[in-house]
Amino acid sequence: MTHNREETASARRQDVPEVTELRLATDGPQPRPPDGAGTPPQTPRGQGTPAQTPPEEETRPRTPPAHRGPEGPHGSDAPDLPHDRSQAILEAAKQIGALLKRAGHPFALAGSVAVYAHGGSRYLQHDADFCVLPDDADAVAATLREAGLAVRTPPEDWLLKTTCHGQNVDIIFALAHEPVTRDMLDRAHVLPVDSVLMPVLCPTDLIRSLISAFSEHYCDFGAVLPVARAVREKVDWDVVRDTGGEQPMAAAFLFLLERLNVIEPREDRP
Repeated sequence: MTHNREETASARRQDVPEVTELRLATDGPQPRPPDGAGTPPQTPRGQGTPAQTPPEEETRPRTPPAHRGPEGPHGSDAPDLPHDRSQAILEAAKQIGALLKRAGHPFALAGSVAVYAHGGSRYLQHDADFCVLPDDADAVAATLREAGLAVRTPPEDWLLKTTCHGQNVDIIFALAHEPVTRDMLDRAHVLPVDSVLMPVLCPTDLIRSLISAFSEHYCDFGAVLPVARAVREKVDWDVVRDTGGEQPMAAAFLFLLERLNVIEPREDRP
């Protein structure tokens, strides 16, 4: 009896390598045993076919890393967030103002950034504007070029153009059809522009420049009305009327301001 059991055990031990040899000879993945049948034998290290990706792993949809998370592809960590153009214009104004200050050029900030400096809206749409003396235009252009900024001469003969932080910057030496003067720059107020101090056109000159630009081809009262509301208490409206308010478009705008109770009617009006 013992002899027969030993022969049976020996035969079982000899069967193991034969089963292994058969499985190693196959090229494809081994069939998965049915549930409850135990763990299939492991392939000896260094032999057999390369590791196979389970079928369910191959068919499972994979989410790209940039789209993961609850924020989605345009979430707070995405690199293509909408750009804050108003802040970019402010950054451009600060850099140009700092360059002009260090070089000692007389200048004054104008346009929508000047309105912001005087307490107006921060919603900036177009560009940054600086007023300089006509005789200083070439020297200002040289200063900007030394700082690595390209200066362009447009067809208009009253300004130069450059680009800073991807935003347009106008260097103006004739404002509202009149040359920029030393008196105009002397009247400028030194104000913080997003933490950088620089001279800013006084509100009276700022309003004058805006309404003097009205013509038959450009007469956007809607764009200038909120500016007038924002700085009305700082403007000498009599000076505005005396120095440009008799032009048809400017007179119409001043009349609109009166009817809207933005400004008081002129007392000496007949």
